Amino acid sequence: MRSDAVRGHLDLLILAVLSEQRMHGYALIDELRTRSQGEFDLPEGTVYPALHRLEAAGYLTSDWDVVSGRRRRYYRLTPRGLTALGEERSHWERLSSAVVATITGTGARVRPEH
Repeated sequence: MRSDAVRGHLDLLILAVLSEQRMHGYALIDELRTRSQGEFDLPEGTVYPALHRLEAAGYLTSDWDVVSGRRRRYYRLTPRGLTALGEERSHWERLSSAVVATITGTGARVRPEH
C-alpha cells in the first residue's frame, strides 16, 4: 500500500502501537508492517518525521537506550498522547463507518423535500 494512502491516519497508527509499549523507530516500522500483514510497509522518511512531530506536540516522549551495543531512541505515549489517541480513534470510527455506508449503499437516505 502506498504511504500516501495512510496519510492523515499515520498519527493514529503510531499512537495506537506506542500505547502498548515503548519502541524505537525501526521496531515501530516493523510492528506496523506486521500488524497490517505487510500493507503498511512505510519508509523511515514517513515515520520518523511523524514521530518527531508527535513528540513536538507533546503526544510522545523519548529517551535514549543502548541495546546490544547500539544506541536507540525509544518513544512512548504521554498522558496527552493517550487523550489524542482516544480522539483519533473516535474520529476514525466515524470516518470508517461513513465510508463503508457510502461505498456499500447502506447509509440512510434522506430525500430533500420540494
